Amino acid sequence: MKRALIYVCVSIAAACAVCCGPRRGGNNVAATDDEAARHEQGRVFLPALAPSMLSPEDKAAYLNEHYWDRFDFADTLFIAEADTAHMATAFAVYAGRYVPDSLASESMSRLMAKASESKRMFDYFMMLAEVVLHDPNSPLRNDELYIPVLEAALRSDLLDEYEKMPYEYDLDMALRNRVGRAATDFEYTSESGRSGRMYDIEADYLLIFVSNPGCPMCRDVREQIVASPMLNELIERGTLKVLVIYPDEDLEAWREHLSDYPSSWINAYDRGMTISKERLYDLKAIPSLYLLDADKRVMAKDCTDVEYIERAISAAEES
Repeated sequence: MKRALIYVCVSIAAACAVCCGPRRGGNNVAATDDEAARHEQGRVFLPALAPSMLSPEDKAAYLNEHYWDRFDFADTLFIAEADTAHMATAFAVYAGRYVPDSLASESMSRLMAKASESKRMFDYFMMLAEVVLHDPNSPLRNDELYIPVLEAALRSDLLDEYEKMPYEYDLDMALRNRVGRAATDFEYTSESGRSGRMYDIEADYLLIFVSNPGCPMCRDVREQIVASPMLNELIERGTLKVLVIYPDEDLEAWREHLSDYPSSWINAYDRGMTISKERLYDLKAIPSLYLLDADKRVMAKDCTDVEYIERAISAAEES
């Protein structure tokens, strides 16, 4: 229940981060009356306030650097008594609104350095980062922001070698198939038994759809793609191709659901489960979408947001 509440709060913060952008005039992060009352009790963190005379862009830049100025990183009693959902929301607002990918390494490294006042504080901020930036259920999942957090964990003297092991694994996966870089090639096999390689699929855009048969969320993503006029027009023109890949071994279940997908899509499975066994792609959450360009560079990584896929293609078409 606690984790579910955190995701509700993070989802609200994500909506504000994506839709609102930096607010014009006044304070960038406004406290509600309820928040102010709780702050009087000393258990709620309120972010720094940007000077009102700054432009929206300058306010965002100011809060990128000063958002946490009013947080006492030495106060471990605070994190013992604070509302974790509220803190996750604050972290989500910071990451979603004030940390562009271009400043990811600098910003997140600076934050984790501040959190290194004690092991307890460092562990707490590692938990916030994992919930907001790494968990598959988070709408703000972002490897580019999480990578510097993981790198800080592996550099830290506060963690022993056993505590670092999960972060080593997560960093290895996060560094694979990064946005803007070449995707990892793999072999796929169709119902007929014919094999092909992902890199041999020729199209301006390739949408890799990792899916399981009968998966409700996979069905939802499939229906969103089918319902998209933009994506279907691109598919009809041959500009976009969709490769549905089943990564597991129950081929009977896979064959029973072949008709769930349009015949114009490439429906295949991973013979030998190479993708999973060799950790070519991060498959801890299914469904998963990867959008690649004509050169097989990653445009969108491990997401389920079809509208984001549409926006990524539109931006590429306009550039």
